[in-house]
Order: sequence, then structure tokens, then C-alpha cells
Amino acid sequence: MQLDHLDRLIVGVLLEDGRATFARIGQAVGLSAPAVKRRVDRLVASGAITGFTARVDPAVAGWSTEGYVSIYCQGSTTPGEILKAVDKHPEVVSASTVTGEADAILHILAADIRHFEQVVERIASERFVARTRSELVLSPLVRREQGSLPD
Repeated sequence: MQLDHLDRLIVGVLLEDGRATFARIGQAVGLSAPAVKRRVDRLVASGAITGFTARVDPAVAGWSTEGYVSIYCQGSTTPGEILKAVDKHPEVVSASTVTGEADAILHILAADIRHFEQVVERIASERFVARTRSELVLSPLVRREQGSLPD
């Protein structure tokens, strides 16, 4: 689906505040609340908006340790195989295939260092994983679910 100018403005407001009312969005983009609702409903139905969520501080949820794990695969491993292996670990909050030496990078949240280590050990035991490389986060500097839409 292609977003027109008004759709992009609406999505921009929702990225800033997912709880914004249709009236508030309408004021920001120059539409009535019912017109905004119709557009948001269409954006959701088309899959352009995939959901609405709350952002919670990981520490409040009990995740005090955060890190990134690079996976180096042996042989030819498909992204689907990697997904199937890492998707079963709730501690993996995002996973992506990447360019460079590593085949994929995982973002992991854990309760503590030992928990993080256990997750890495489970992932490293997958038959296709040749090795892993871990980096722990000391201080998160910027957190954005998604940035603004590109112009």
C-alpha cells in the first residue's frame, strides 16, 4: 500500500503518540475525527499499521541485562531456519539477518548475566551455529520503536 500525504501525517502522529485520539490526530493533520478514523481503519486493514502497543522499561518487566549476539552459521543456513531456532526463545526481542561476517544478529533481554549466558548457550547449541559473539549493553543511549517516516 502506498501512503499518501495525509496517511503519512497520521502515521507520524501515531508514531509519536499511539494513544492519540482521532480528534487530536485530526487537529494535527487538518481532518475531522471520523475522517481520521476511516483512514486509520484502512491503514490497519491494509497491514500498513500492524498494531498498537505500550512501551515498557525492560527493567520494570524484570529484564535487567541486555545484549546483542551475532550468529555465525556453518554451511548454507536459510533465514527461515534461523528464525525457527531463535523464535522459541522469548528473551530474543528482535532478530535480523545482516551483511558482513555474521549471518544474523539477535537482541536479547535477560534477567541477569547468568540468564543471558544460558540463552546464548541454548542458541549456540543449534546444529547450524558455528559460533556466536556477544556484546552486553552498558547504557542504552537512544530507544526508538520506529523513527519518523522518511520524507
